Amino acid sequence: MAFQTTKREVGELYTFFRLLGDGQVAVGMPDSTPHPSESWPIALIERGEHDGLRQYFIEPKDIRVVYAEGGEARFLRTDFGDAALLLLDLLKQPGEEVEMPDELEAFLDAVAIYNLEAQTDDRTDLRVAFWNPSAPLSGLVVRCRLSPMNPLLDGGRTANLKLEQTGVKFAAPTVSKINALPEGPLEVAERMRMIERLGGVLKYNDVADRVFRGNLLMIDLHFPRMLAEMVRLMHLEGGTRVSELTERIKQLNPLKIKDELIQKHGFYEYKMKQFLVALALGMRPAKYFKGIDSAIEGLLLVNGDGQVLVYHQTRRQVLADFLYQNSRLEKGAPEKDKYGFLERENGAYYFKLNAKIGLTKR
Repeated sequence: MAFQTTKREVGELYTFFRLLGDGQVAVGMPDSTPHPSESWPIALIERGEHDGLRQYFIEPKDIRVVYAEGGEARFLRTDFGDAALLLLDLLKQPGEEVEMPDELEAFLDAVAIYNLEAQTDDRTDLRVAFWNPSAPLSGLVVRCRLSPMNPLLDGGRTANLKLEQTGVKFAAPTVSKINALPEGPLEVAERMRMIERLGGVLKYNDVADRVFRGNLLMIDLHFPRMLAEMVRLMHLEGGTRVSELTERIKQLNPLKIKDELIQKHGFYEYKMKQFLVALALGMRPAKYFKGIDSAIEGLLLVNGDGQVLVYHQTRRQVLADFLYQNSRLEKGAPEKDKYGFLERENGAYYFKLNAKIGLTKR
């Protein structure tokens, strides 16, 4: 009997089956297209299931599966390729949930796959050996543009940035009036504009969480101020693309650095690319970042055409350029993430903004 599933789960499973069927993956270009002449052959994929890690060895005609508890099985590679095409059809359907057809459900039962999303402790989705089975395994995460995608930087309360309200001292009723502005897509911007109309000034103060503060300072001692200014511009001016917001930052120069550093060295672009690569390779707001890459070594992207592309840390500049051209700031829920309101702390008022970054859909 068919069952309901999310497109995010379908996207991950599609990527897995597509790699098994193709036996190779195209190297991605910064603009989300495949390299015209470069693909990496895949020899082995390791994936976590309910019964532990399974190894899928890609042979000329077969997929040889070695199970965690022992034992092996063989399946035709073409069967995985055919299943991938059916999953691609599901991804192209409207809505965020789809119904798994009987044909696909029967195939999943036959190959004993019961977890549509990989079971993992290190936040990787697949571990891949390129070129030959004895090569080191690369931990990769999957992002599919045909489905909702997990963010690079998941907002949450630990990713809040604090602006101090100065200029004039607001009475309690005024603060209540500002905070009572109705909910909506522009509520944070409307509160910021109201503060300014009433003579208030919002000035960057700090990162709300000490761990996230330290992580941002590892990029640059002034990077938290740069990020806060980008989030502010996102709310007030409406742009979301990281590349476009960075261009605005270059014009405003909130760090007051020399023009030569901005234009000839590309300071602001460089710092943002460092940050995005760190996020892609495992930096999280609430975990200490020491500049050492995690188990994640890159990502597998399903682009809008259904092609699977690999972006790997060994091609760090390509990875950085891809992230810079294809990421955007996003808005979390103000009530849930506790930002976008004037709050009193130690006799002063602060207005928090939330940093959330995801990949663009196109």
